[in-house]
Amino acid sequence: MKPAPFSYMRVKSLEEAFDLLEEYGEDARILSGGQSLMPTLNMRLSAPKILIDINQISGLSDIEIKNDKVRVGSLVRHNHLSSSDIVTKHLPLVSKAVPHIAHHAIRNRGTIGGSIAFADPAAELPAVAKAAGFTFIIKNRNEEREVEAEDFFLGLFETSLKETEILIAIEAPKLQQNEKTAFIELSRRQGDYAIIGVAAQSVVENSVFKDIRLAYFGAGDKPVMAKQAIDLLEGQSYSEEVVSEAQKALEADLNPMDDLNGPPEMKMHLARVITARALADLIS
Repeated sequence: MKPAPFSYMRVKSLEEAFDLLEEYGEDARILSGGQSLMPTLNMRLSAPKILIDINQISGLSDIEIKNDKVRVGSLVRHNHLSSSDIVTKHLPLVSKAVPHIAHHAIRNRGTIGGSIAFADPAAELPAVAKAAGFTFIIKNRNEEREVEAEDFFLGLFETSLKETEILIAIEAPKLQQNEKTAFIELSRRQGDYAIIGVAAQSVVENSVFKDIRLAYFGAGDKPVMAKQAIDLLEGQSYSEEVVSEAQKALEADLNPMDDLNGPPEMKMHLARVITARALADLIS
């Protein structure tokens, strides 16, 4: 199929983008990587009047360390994330997730900001954002605000971004001493969207979980923090019994949807399987 007719504007500053957002409102879409947006246009799941291409705005493609945090511009490509020494050292959960995102050609164009803003519940980076404690820097013409990842994702392809706002950067705390990460995704084929997946991060001292976070994707209408399982694991030593109790708690945490990959019951079984694997990875 072909997309419905639309206008296209390539802007070189945030001010130009805000002008167009204020003029067109809900009829405008921001174009960064376009790897999620363009298919929705071609299938006519989205029919904006204008695409606002922000790729030439300077200052949105940098990765830098600011105090105890890593700041990643929203236009940073997935392959830039995977090749960045800063990301590899300080945000290893991101490094582990990126190779699972689609295929090389898509990772070469897709951006971290685009993936976050699109908010596909089966996508990797929104779940990583929750597990790694991302903060999103959002800007409109008059002000800048920060939104925690836990508050950003509202539902199926729905976020707290307003019509006149742009996600300009992501900030994440650097990995701390004794903090471990694990990322597991199950899909039919390499590059497919996940049937189910988990991003995990925790301080581990003498096999005891502290400040543990488990974020699942493909498990509901948005990335899901498994709060019941987290409460059971927090402060506990790793053991088969503790893992089993956490697996049981997932029934109250996750609500996977029936889709072409299979029924919710199958996904819940797989969620329990990958939880055990992730917790073992954290310990190892």
